Amino acid sequence: MATKQIQIPEIGTVTLYKRKGNRTLRITIGAGGEVRVSLPYWLPYRAGEQFAMSKANWIAANRTGTSKTLAHGSGIGKAHRLHFEMQAMATKVNARIVSNEVRVSFPAIYSAEDRIVQLAAHKASIRALRKEAAALLPQRLEALAGQTGHIYNGVTIKQLKSRWGSCNSNQEITLNLFLMQLPWHLIDYVLMHELTHTRVMQHGAPFWKAMEEYMPDARQLRKQMSSYQPVLLPIQRAPERRSMI
Repeated sequence: MATKQIQIPEIGTVTLYKRKGNRTLRITIGAGGEVRVSLPYWLPYRAGEQFAMSKANWIAANRTGTSKTLAHGSGIGKAHRLHFEMQAMATKVNARIVSNEVRVSFPAIYSAEDRIVQLAAHKASIRALRKEAAALLPQRLEALAGQTGHIYNGVTIKQLKSRWGSCNSNQEITLNLFLMQLPWHLIDYVLMHELTHTRVMQHGAPFWKAMEEYMPDARQLRKQMSSYQPVLLPIQRAPERRSMI
């Protein structure tokens, strides 16, 4: 894989990736707001640059909030909360998960907003999301499958960059750990979406008909999903009603 970094005034740093298996141009935005353009190996880098420039407005809109500072007291997922603490005797930044807290300690030479501290908090928060996802998503998927009569052959939790989940032809489901940041009714939408793929692989009229058999407001929920991105964002936790099908 060949890569190249360029600077675009309206966007900033953009990393171009040439992949031999690619057939189209594609833009993704990382957890820290970094912009990546993936392009076919045979295309010149200039094509990737022009593509990024043509999507400047989309990038600006979808980048909003991706680089928010993780702050003391912010909620992570469904059960964890961030705790920053300056320790006068500390010599290095340390982050660990204790019960339902993501605890980040750092020496007096740093502040909670410094990049090295934020990076440690980000990595530990991802571990917390993975822990939650592994504990909650498989059992929720099993419950939905039991209620609706769907059959699948295993579930895997991963950190995906752009997709909330997937289902392959062997009826094996992959779920994104960032699902733990969604409201429960949208988590259920994604799980039901992947369960529907165990019967109908392609998106089209037959898929949505099958989906709406068990989730009549599926298309409305699909629109709500457009407001979310699979990235780490601190949340101000509020009471949430857990939906059941």
